[in-house]
Amino acid sequence: MTSENNAMTWDWLKLLCVTIMATLVFEHSQLDVRISELFYNNGHWLLEKGAQPYAFIFYDLPKALLILLAVYLIAVLIIKYRQSRFNATAPNRSKLSYNKLDKFLLPLPMREIGYLLIILVIVPATIATLKGVTHVSCPNDLAIFNGDLPYLNLWQNIIAATPARCFPAAHASAGFSLYGLAFLPTLRKYCYQIVISVTVLGWTMGLYKMLFGDHFFSHTLVSMLLSLTIACALAALFFKQSIKNKAHSTNDDKRNTGLSLSSIEHSNT
Repeated sequence: MTSENNAMTWDWLKLLCVTIMATLVFEHSQLDVRISELFYNNGHWLLEKGAQPYAFIFYDLPKALLILLAVYLIAVLIIKYRQSRFNATAPNRSKLSYNKLDKFLLPLPMREIGYLLIILVIVPATIATLKGVTHVSCPNDLAIFNGDLPYLNLWQNIIAATPARCFPAAHASAGFSLYGLAFLPTLRKYCYQIVISVTVLGWTMGLYKMLFGDHFFSHTLVSMLLSLTIACALAALFFKQSIKNKAHSTNDDKRNTGLSLSSIEHSNT
């Protein structure tokens, strides 16, 4: 196993450990309370829940765009699959049928499109499932912010089975699901730019919810780390073979270069 393949295989475990540590350190912490206090003054949150145009810009619009992206990816997968079937049976007819659609199709292999689609679905679904298990309260539900519920830690909330469902942050996870783009082999050279852009997008969506007490800081932080962990783990599964092929190709190039240099040295002597 190559070092690059080994790194991809184990990086998600490192990220999972970081996610667990962040949960234990920051969830139910004074840091969470202090940050939320910045958005709460005289019994009122900085932003009213559902206030427009903020709700449309930071909640409805991002959700709608991500749903449209998922639908688009499904359509591209179907078209590319049908195109590949036609290419195998009637290449000329396939070309005539699909060349007009090519400019609207995402220029990525089907495996990468499938991976991205799965990430867009599984990340928010995983976060939503965890919310139903953790039973952590939102800041605006807590007595310390003029609510009705006590401020309990994660384990106490699970045992008490409180009606709340606020940890991790689900809305922000929809934006963080785009971390999948950073793991696509085709977009590897844009990895850092993608990570930065997706982080800004996810935290913008998370901060919007924090402004009216729907989430603590740790809720968005854990959502970000968990989304990155899931994206990395599935990338190790989906693109393991492509990493191996790339490594073999690199080794062959090095071997050929070594043979060429050896031939040059012999010819000079």
